[in-house]
Amino acid sequence: MATSSPMPDVATESRTRFGGTLDKVGMTDIEVPVRFRDNEGNLVLCPAKADAFVSLDEANARGIHMSRLFLSLQEILAGEELHLTQVKRLLTQFVDSHTGISQSSYVRIAFDLPVRRKALISENISWRTYPVTISGDLRDGKYRFVVGVSVAYSSTCPCSAALARQLIQEKFRADFSDQSQVGVDAMATWLGKETSIVATPHSQRSYAHLQVEVSDVDQAPTFVQLIDLVEGALKTPVQAAVKREDEQEFARLNGANLMFCEDAGRKLKAALSKDKRYSDFRLEAVHVESLHPHNAVSIVVKGVPGGFRA
Repeated sequence: MATSSPMPDVATESRTRFGGTLDKVGMTDIEVPVRFRDNEGNLVLCPAKADAFVSLDEANARGIHMSRLFLSLQEILAGEELHLTQVKRLLTQFVDSHTGISQSSYVRIAFDLPVRRKALISENISWRTYPVTISGDLRDGKYRFVVGVSVAYSSTCPCSAALARQLIQEKFRADFSDQSQVGVDAMATWLGKETSIVATPHSQRSYAHLQVEVSDVDQAPTFVQLIDLVEGALKTPVQAAVKREDEQEFARLNGANLMFCEDAGRKLKAALSKDKRYSDFRLEAVHVESLHPHNAVSIVVKGVPGGFRA
């Protein structure tokens, strides 16, 4: 039953006994809806999780108004298409709703982006989901915006490929040791036998975790553009629905793009460095080793003073 007398507001009416400012106060994993354009131009509603913070700059204030952050997220995200301009509005509204106690704000939104992808060769089209993030920070009157994606790809080890080739060479010499010449048809038949290809290189599902800082909100890349950049640079994207021709093409792409985690990091660094829309970037290439119980990882940043760190 609702009371008829004024309810106490401890955050506003009382003062802290301890004193002191705080860099961030807020909430994480807030359930919110986001609207965005998929790669076919359709407006999609998707569940997401958001983190929302403001600074507590008034040393004697008891606390912030968390409900104001929550309601701003619900109001802005539910009604508009997700874009960095929307993130900028959230940052501004967070601070405006805490006049006198907060001067800085931060928001981060994360969700799994559904994207329809065509198979490599066949006409199959299937859904893939990519973890994505979009975040903003308002500090000292300046805005900073970051877009992130995580993209799975396949990596075949160049070292194990060379070792496998050596074993196949030795098997060939053993099988044809009594012949000085081998005909084309005989060689083709030999290569087609399971007993001839005695070793194969190891490959593994790998992940590129990418964060880019965008200086111009109006020129911000879409999530799909960032995903395409990664898959285009590495050339071995994992597949969903496949037929035999797709699997064969996948095997060919892996053989043509052998890579250590260092190679993946360098390829992505080169691709990002060419795009002037990104004032800073941080990328992490993680190869979930099939040979080892640990991962091989390369990390690189653009090297902007005060920017991302490895």
